[in-house]
Amino acid sequence: MSPASSQDGTYPRPQLMRAAHVPLDRRVGFAYDDGDVGLAERWHTKAEVFDREIQLPFAPESPDSGINDTGYHPVVWYRIPLSADDLDAAGLGSQGDRLILHLGAVDHAADVWVDGIHVSHHEGGQAAFSADITDALADDGEHVVVVRAQDDPLDTTLPRGKQDWQPEPHAIWYHRTTGIWRTVWLEAVPAMHIRSLAWTPDVPGATVRLEVELSRRPSAPTELDVALSYEGTPLAKVRVEAAEQTVVVDLTLTGQRNGQHHEHLLWSPTHPRLIDATVTLGAEATDAVGSYLGLRSVGTDDGRFLLNDRPCYLRSVLQQGYWPTSHFTAPSLDALRAEAELIRDLGFNSLRIHQKVEDPRFLFWCDKLGLLVWSETAGAYEFNDIAVQRLTTEWLALVRQYRSHPSIVTWVPFNESWGIQHGAHDSRQRAYAVALANLTRALDPSRPVISNDGWEHTDSDIWTIHDYEARREVLAERYGSREAVEAMVRGIGPAGRRISLTEVGEVTAPIMLTEFGGVSFITGEVPEDSWGYTSATDADDYEARLRAILEPVHAARELSGFCYTQITDTHQETNGLCDAERRPKLPLETLAAIIRGEG
Repeated sequence: MSPASSQDGTYPRPQLMRAAHVPLDRRVGFAYDDGDVGLAERWHTKAEVFDREIQLPFAPESPDSGINDTGYHPVVWYRIPLSADDLDAAGLGSQGDRLILHLGAVDHAADVWVDGIHVSHHEGGQAAFSADITDALADDGEHVVVVRAQDDPLDTTLPRGKQDWQPEPHAIWYHRTTGIWRTVWLEAVPAMHIRSLAWTPDVPGATVRLEVELSRRPSAPTELDVALSYEGTPLAKVRVEAAEQTVVVDLTLTGQRNGQHHEHLLWSPTHPRLIDATVTLGAEATDAVGSYLGLRSVGTDDGRFLLNDRPCYLRSVLQQGYWPTSHFTAPSLDALRAEAELIRDLGFNSLRIHQKVEDPRFLFWCDKLGLLVWSETAGAYEFNDIAVQRLTTEWLALVRQYRSHPSIVTWVPFNESWGIQHGAHDSRQRAYAVALANLTRALDPSRPVISNDGWEHTDSDIWTIHDYEARREVLAERYGSREAVEAMVRGIGPAGRRISLTEVGEVTAPIMLTEFGGVSFITGEVPEDSWGYTSATDADDYEARLRAILEPVHAARELSGFCYTQITDTHQETNGLCDAERRPKLPLETLAAIIRGEG
């Protein structure tokens, strides 16, 4: 198995790799269940009800799925045959005797059967989940996986992000995503195997902490070996005794104690160095996985965002991860790499993934290319007990699944008070925002947390402001002095909402403009309902408007970064720097110079 950092970007779980796996992204049986009769009629045992085919992993609303039906269909079913070749390719018998079925994301609730036996129930439309299906496999004949997904298009307690509840996309919303929308795959593992890894670097301490979750508690202490290397050069190796289901391993990077040398291995946008790891369970390599990590720290101090204890100015762009023919799912794995490269080539060093959690393979390219990521999640629209439970459960699962990516530098559980719209007047909603921010810190104290991006902050490590003002002179006045910026933080923001819902003492946290811009410029066919916060008439006007907005932001020394809206057009929202096909609306070098503030 080659080093994890040099993979080709196709492995579904890039930070926990085994030698063998097999994707199931192919044409499979599909059925709508608009009357919700499938459970009572035992559709998981009836091949004849699957009257059409769908191309996985695309959602049925998308053209690439082969279904292309954007209507209301709250329940859908899939029938996925498994061949003997699939089981062999997954490594069954050679890599291990247990077969794990992985589903990258199913929106929103899923039930899974294998050969007629129920093996899993999962809720949460963005988090991955897995099931050991070995004991459900029939002795002979074809094996069949059946998935039932339920996603009520009108339920506002679901963490739905920008998926529209209306029949057709309007304003800032776009088509819904129902059912499977990320890769389905198989891998074989030993009975005792490594289930998850979590890396936490300590740059000043010259150490790395690894938390290993095993499939179960060992019946007797078992050896666990961990080795780190960089470009083939060994860095650290340790053997510990695994006696519990969760094992914590601390590795010392001796070479990092040299203060004049320690930056050589640090991960950053200019030097995105990835350290390779191998983790082996059992004296005779019962299970062996490859992984990688980035040695870096993030934090805040004295009004600045810090990367590796140095001020780092964020030039970020809003990324919604939506494609015209494939919607939430990238049309190809190459498209994930191209998206990250486009963001870098446009002059950005950062991106804010908006109202979505991206494919881990996209984050691999962010890790590889040195892009800093603000990790947000899809919000609900309603506040009640069910909405709180759903988002909290899903968000905590996502933080655990994604926390090892060095590219992720902040966590953002809420955006613009979605799901907590009345926090200014409802103490329960404020408590919810504070609690989720603190739960995030409990799982991962190594990154800043934004309690509510844009306004109405309750417990944020960074002050973030959304402002779609387009006039140069107004932006210069609002952000051109410390007094003006502090007055905004203490008062009403540009959108007419309080920036803080708590009393503001000394303003010491960094301040960032995390949504602004949004200039509409259409280079192709004009949608009837196209819009932006302002509109350009031609290329020259578009360039002038971009400069008028970005130049005063670059000049605002009190800001520690920005996030421009947005990287691409999305349906009727035509305010991207690129069209929906990822074609820049001005020459790439012109846009990059404007983004970097180079004139």
